Amino acid sequence: MRDAGSVAVGLARWRAMFVIAFALIFIVKLMLAATLSPFGDEAFYWQESRHLAWGYSDLPPLTAVLIRVGETVAGHGLLGMRWPFLILGSLLPWLVRAFAREAFTDECAGWQAALFTLLLPLGSSLGVLAVPDVPLTIAIMLAMVALMRAMDRDGLRDWLLLGVALAMCWLSHYRAAMPMLLGLLVCVLTPRGRTLWRRPGLWLALCVAALGLAPLLISNWQQRGAGVAFQLVERNPWRFHADALVQPLEQAVACTPLLYALLLWAAWISWRRRKDVRPWDVIAIVSCGFIVLYFVLGLFADDVRFRAHWPLPGYLPLLAALPVLLREQRWWSRGWLIATFALAVAGQAGGLAYLGLAASDNGARMLAGLKMFPARFVGWRESGDMARQLLAEHPGVLVADNFMLAAEIDFQLAGVVPVFVLDSPLNAKHGRAPQLALWQRDETALRMQHGGQPMLLAVDEKALRVRERADWLRSLCGRIDDALPLSRLDLFDGRRRMAFYSGAVPLLHATATAPDDRCIVWQRAYAAESAH
Repeated sequence: MRDAGSVAVGLARWRAMFVIAFALIFIVKLMLAATLSPFGDEAFYWQESRHLAWGYSDLPPLTAVLIRVGETVAGHGLLGMRWPFLILGSLLPWLVRAFAREAFTDECAGWQAALFTLLLPLGSSLGVLAVPDVPLTIAIMLAMVALMRAMDRDGLRDWLLLGVALAMCWLSHYRAAMPMLLGLLVCVLTPRGRTLWRRPGLWLALCVAALGLAPLLISNWQQRGAGVAFQLVERNPWRFHADALVQPLEQAVACTPLLYALLLWAAWISWRRRKDVRPWDVIAIVSCGFIVLYFVLGLFADDVRFRAHWPLPGYLPLLAALPVLLREQRWWSRGWLIATFALAVAGQAGGLAYLGLAASDNGARMLAGLKMFPARFVGWRESGDMARQLLAEHPGVLVADNFMLAAEIDFQLAGVVPVFVLDSPLNAKHGRAPQLALWQRDETALRMQHGGQPMLLAVDEKALRVRERADWLRSLCGRIDDALPLSRLDLFDGRRRMAFYSGAVPLLHATATAPDDRCIVWQRAYAAESAH
């Protein structure tokens, strides 16, 4: 038996290590949140916050609501938009600690699990950006804590907390379907779970969770199913693509290789112990479910957008279990564990350093030289400043050639000038076309409201993939009458290139948008690209 004094000393040491690491990482995340430019999706969420609704064509309402609250409290700006997400993301290690304490009734294991969460790059960086995965991940972890408590104690408060957490999942993202599915599997596949069907608390939790689903149903009814259509049909090919077999390698990079191997080992041990009942039944179903089901889904679903963060909720219970498993398994060498955690620290530091470099022009140039150019985080200040200057010189309707550029300029201009958007393939690809139409900011609304009026067009010449780029740029002369080049931004040796044109908004009946090699927009873009 360990001496009580030595246990107390060990507990205090782990707690101190966590608090110091947490404080340092929080300061770094705060600095990043206050300086890192918003990328296109994030800026679009900001636009949604200015049009509060039951939901949007890409997301449920919670992300927009959080941004609206943030700017109402702190004013317009990067930190004003992001501080609610920064606070939520910083709760993650504390929730993992609470789960570990509840699962293993071990205070020391709780602080160790919280520290391990800070070592996981995906977990430690959560909250820097105003994105829906922040409230979704926090809600899933809160639901796991509440479920563990409710299964043990059957308390009304715990069941209510579970329902609120699941409702928050539905309010955050359509991927809330995954924790709901895994919760169902816990209730069907485990002996403890099957007893829950007879507890009134479970049905209370499900009723509360259903309240979070209501805004999704209302918004999809209002938009004729645009959100469901995008998430389930339009963004997914639903056919096998072999390139997705590299997902484990992507996860190894995202988690750092040795820590990823350690997490998979913990998942395997948890699965083998799932019949040992508490807490391995819940950990095994939830963790293995997130990891395996998202891997299988990734073989057939969206193969274009970033998805390395999808399995993150599955790693969190494993982080809570690691201190106990490592204590039991004596065959782990001390050197191997030191290497594992040292590599995790290096990976985490590298990820935060990358974002830090992306936040400055000099850093972005350095990354460009290393073939790691952060294209999604640069150019928005320059494009917004240029649009403001040119609007003063050439008053007219401000138009961008895709939703990302429009959102970035709109954010920089603080929403004081309406920004219309041409019907770029990028809008439909990211599920934003129905929302732009609803806001009357798409090309049809532009022609209906401002046909024949002066127009200032901003074009992101590299927004689309190479194979789509030429046809789109050739079609732009049919979307602006009498196009006259005004200015262009060639940033970071042409890695980000934007051009501005004056002209007039075509009339509603004008439909000449077929690609044309004589289009001046295409010719100037081609000349600029050839010069590099």
